Amino acid sequence: MHNKPKYTLFKNTTYALAGLVDIVKHERSFKLQLVLFVVGTVVAWLLPIEIEYKLVLSISLIIPIMAEIANSAIERVVDLVTKEYHILAKQAKDAGAALVFVSLVTLAAIWVSTLALAFKLV
Repeated sequence: MHNKPKYTLFKNTTYALAGLVDIVKHERSFKLQLVLFVVGTVVAWLLPIEIEYKLVLSISLIIPIMAEIANSAIERVVDLVTKEYHILAKQAKDAGAALVFVSLVTLAAIWVSTLALAFKLV
């Protein structure tokens, strides 16, 4: 039986930040998500709408970032297991890409519906 190492909030935070730094360094798609987050946040806060709507728009920009982190994790595990083509490896990577796609569609739906409400278009 293996003894699990003792984790602390500090160690866990250190691991999480190391993972984030590594993804920023090595994942082009993640960098694009960060640009989307920054630009989207600036746009949201410049819009002439109530603060509640600005908050919804800003917070929603985190969804694709989380999806991209999960997708990067999936891709790395698949690459660890095999560099050769395998249908299950392809399906796992495609599922990760689908997660990012769905997160972007969700983001668009949140922005369209929030802006429609904010500008009283519905």
